[in-house]
Amino acid sequence: MLTLLALTALVSVACAGGTSDTTAAIPKVDGSTVDLWSLPQNSAGYRQASAKQVASALTNKNFTMVNVHIPYAGELPETDVPIPFNEIETNLGKLPNDKNAPIVVYCRSGGMSAVASKTLAGLGYTNIVDLSGGMNAWQQAG
Repeated sequence: MLTLLALTALVSVACAGGTSDTTAAIPKVDGSTVDLWSLPQNSAGYRQASAKQVASALTNKNFTMVNVHIPYAGELPETDVPIPFNEIETNLGKLPNDKNAPIVVYCRSGGMSAVASKTLAGLGYTNIVDLSGGMNAWQQAG
């Protein structure tokens, strides 16, 4: 089992292709780490992460964090920019020009951020992470 874990870690590092400067390592419960942007993409082309995973990534933040909830109902720490979910396409100038740049999107409960994440993925952004459950999940996670 340990050999399988080591092999999996080796393959993950090899597949990363030197992109460590645009990824966030997240500690797992057992002390090993997982890359936030190595989480599997869903069929819409973006990843989903838990509140605990996103919170851990904030310790070495190297991504743009976008609050897409409307109406404005507060924001999480380290939020870079608010953009209404239904205006994401007309506000691309507020996002990194590099469509491979890591971006975390959230709203209050997850519905609006899922729409915004799907829109961004459809526009060619490749490193979108949607905070599952949004600010509600963040508050529940403590």
